[in-house]
Amino acid sequence: MKPRACVLRTDGTNCDQETAFALELSGARADYLHVNELRSGRKRLLDYQIMVIPGGFSYGDDVLSGKILAVELTSLLREQLQEFVDKGRLLLGICNGFQVLVRTGLLPYSRIGSITTTLMPNDSGRFECRWVSLKVEKSPCVFTESLAGRTVTYQVAHGEGKFFTSQDVLDDLERRGLVVFRYVDAEGRPTQAYPANPNGSLHAVAGICDPSGRIMGLMPHPERFVLPTQHPNWRRGPAAAEGLPIFQDAVNHARQM
Repeated sequence: MKPRACVLRTDGTNCDQETAFALELSGARADYLHVNELRSGRKRLLDYQIMVIPGGFSYGDDVLSGKILAVELTSLLREQLQEFVDKGRLLLGICNGFQVLVRTGLLPYSRIGSITTTLMPNDSGRFECRWVSLKVEKSPCVFTESLAGRTVTYQVAHGEGKFFTSQDVLDDLERRGLVVFRYVDAEGRPTQAYPANPNGSLHAVAGICDPSGRIMGLMPHPERFVLPTQHPNWRRGPAAAEGLPIFQDAVNHARQM
């Protein structure tokens, strides 16, 4: 049977269709799940093996990027969310979804309500929308098992993507291998220099996972590169769609649950 995946959405979400398409293309049965369906009890998170919080501007990012949805999840839906994580289900946050996950505390340490990292406004002071190169680090992350060690190209589209935390947490993430993606320059070297690093993230961090490897968040958009022709230089660019393996690895892992 196809693993069941949900794409969580609310007011301001705008990358849900691309994300659902990527999941379906990878062999999952993808449902659009509005947060109000969880609040009303019509749907439950445990009906799914995979949940993705996609990109966009949830609730307009009026208070802080991803903050309102994060509060909604950690207050009104805390028990469901904790049970979902405790049972080893997969959780992916892309762009605004990454912002939500750090503000719930699920990243980097799977502790709901304990916020240790943040995503700040870009150093450039403006919205950055373009393609960037990323190194996929070796990590416990189940979403990147087939990509580890490679360099890939994804699109970024965000105004608040600068990964920031204390030095102690940053050192711990490095020691435990929880950094999954880093921005790299033309020579493939991790960099904090603009424009290869579009936001000034510390240690060039573009994505992280929790210690179990089953929760991951990243600022770039893999769902926008699941077909070769989605690359702007598709005639001379990568031969394969480099965003698709993230969803394929997730679906393959879910089949084993």
